[in-house]
Amino acid sequence: MDLAGAVVVVTGASRGLGAAAAAELGRRGAVVVAVGRDAAALRAPGCGSVCVADLRDPAAAETIVAHALTTHGRLDAVVANAGVGHAGDLAGMSPDRITELIAVNLTAPILLTRAALSPMRAARSGSLLYVTSIAGAVGVPGENVYSATKAALESFADTLRAEVRADGIRVCTVLPGVVDTGFFVTRGRPYDRRFPRPMPAARVANKIVDALVKGPDRVFVPRWLAGPAALRASAPRLYRTLERRFDAPSG
Repeated sequence: MDLAGAVVVVTGASRGLGAAAAAELGRRGAVVVAVGRDAAALRAPGCGSVCVADLRDPAAAETIVAHALTTHGRLDAVVANAGVGHAGDLAGMSPDRITELIAVNLTAPILLTRAALSPMRAARSGSLLYVTSIAGAVGVPGENVYSATKAALESFADTLRAEVRADGIRVCTVLPGVVDTGFFVTRGRPYDRRFPRPMPAARVANKIVDALVKGPDRVFVPRWLAGPAALRASAPRLYRTLERRFDAPSG
């Protein structure tokens, strides 16, 4: 994918990893549609634009795509980054909190994909990138709803890839580990492990843009997280045993 002049929607662009990804895309020549709820915090890199939208609203997806098409005349890529977390026992979660995690982390990117497919199919090109989490690959106790939404998004992306390949549309996922943003504060419990150390958001944003441009289909950041994910998939009981002993990484 050539980013020069490409119109790229980035959700969750008000702060954290989304803001870093939007900035990196702008530096590489993309026209960024920065999407978020906080109008005061949104910034449009270069010749891009902002779109204030609440992804908990099912109508937001159509609004975002319509904004990109009306303002910039095309839609070349989507970086579905927005997400919310929660740490704590499931019994202590309110029904509204569970619904919010599912709405933002899973339903919203699915609806945004649905809205984006029509212009991308018409153009016979496009890229769809989903920022998931290592939690979706290994499952993190104490973050089970969050882990479930990210695992479901991974599954969605995998099947979507097969569905849209003939339309010239690429699908990829990026699975970060611990990123140094405000995510761990808003999830209800700060990050207090000594290892792995949180990565700068700019480093992960760089990997996101690299994945958008050239793949591969699934990118772990850092790369060594592919090892725990493979072990979890092939030997889940062994993984859980090691997890209890060594306090495996979360995302």
